Amino acid sequence: MIQKPASARDLFRLPRWGQRGTAGASIPAQLTFENIVQVYGSQRALDGVSLQVEPGEIICLLGHSGCGKTTLLRIAAGIEAPTSGRVLMDGLEVSGPKTLVEPERRGIGLMFQDYALFPHMTVLQNVMFGLQDLSAKEADIAARRALSRVGLEHYAGEYPHTLSGGEQQRVALARSIAPRPGVLLMDEPFSNLDRRMRDAIRDETVAILRETGATTIVVTHDPEEAMRIADRIVLMRAGAIIQQGESEEIYRRPVNLFAARFFCDFNEIAGTVRGGQATCPVGVFPAPHLEDGPAIVCVRPQGLKLKPPGFCLPGRVAGRRFLGEVDLLHIDVPGLDRPLQARVHDPVAVKDGQDVGIEVRPKDVLVFAASDA
Repeated sequence: MIQKPASARDLFRLPRWGQRGTAGASIPAQLTFENIVQVYGSQRALDGVSLQVEPGEIICLLGHSGCGKTTLLRIAAGIEAPTSGRVLMDGLEVSGPKTLVEPERRGIGLMFQDYALFPHMTVLQNVMFGLQDLSAKEADIAARRALSRVGLEHYAGEYPHTLSGGEQQRVALARSIAPRPGVLLMDEPFSNLDRRMRDAIRDETVAILRETGATTIVVTHDPEEAMRIADRIVLMRAGAIIQQGESEEIYRRPVNLFAARFFCDFNEIAGTVRGGQATCPVGVFPAPHLEDGPAIVCVRPQGLKLKPPGFCLPGRVAGRRFLGEVDLLHIDVPGLDRPLQARVHDPVAVKDGQDVGIEVRPKDVLVFAASDA
């Protein structure tokens, strides 16, 4: 099937979403991963992952491509069996050394990145596909109700190739919620949409997830998307969980430099820790958690504030770009081999080559040992 690309134009031609509160409630299940290992030949895709997702919780598996996010999702769905470890739903083992419950018997909904709609079936038939345990009449009613909630009830007789990318995404969502699964797994569900449409469809999708109450795992590589969606973010790297927590916690208190970099494009400055303080060319900052030695001082671009020259850290504007909500400035600072990046929300009347002062907000500074890089 050739999928039509989603564009900003689709945002204006898409039907309105259905009435909120009409999606139908699920009975959410607890989903538990116990020491999951998955090996493909010499590659260890998952390295002892343990995670518990509470009933009704929405979590995001976040990480770069190849870190094991989708593999964990496939194991949860029963598409793959783990090399070792167990998966439990409400305390009952569905994958383990001696158990493998078939995907269709797990009560799990699955929404793929490419939507995986059947091209030879109508929209209604696609949504009814997961309702085979119901009578034909009951399946028709449930499918039409799901289509109504996503605003596509009038498209029931259409075929997927006639729909835009945004419409296909809605059909895939309707198909996944129609059986009212206790667990819903979503693999990069918004990655095929452009940014403007992605924000609108994502927000409505999250509203539907809240209505159904299904326990939900969303795979994404976009940290902003994870923060907008999740009750809890699970950051992964090389088959292991690096950190998990609420968005503000993981953003403000990353456990290491990898986690910090994932959520912000920092200014990284070489420094030295002595007696619980990190010294670098832009200032001295608390580092009570680090031993003496080389360090990396990370300064968020939004943590730099411009001042008149002569009052604080001296700098010279090397470049300025207007980005709409912010100005992006590149500022040369003595002792640094590359300019600092500053994102300034207040309008600034500065020109290239102009001398400025720079104030660094301590709350926007994180310090890590150089060995953490």
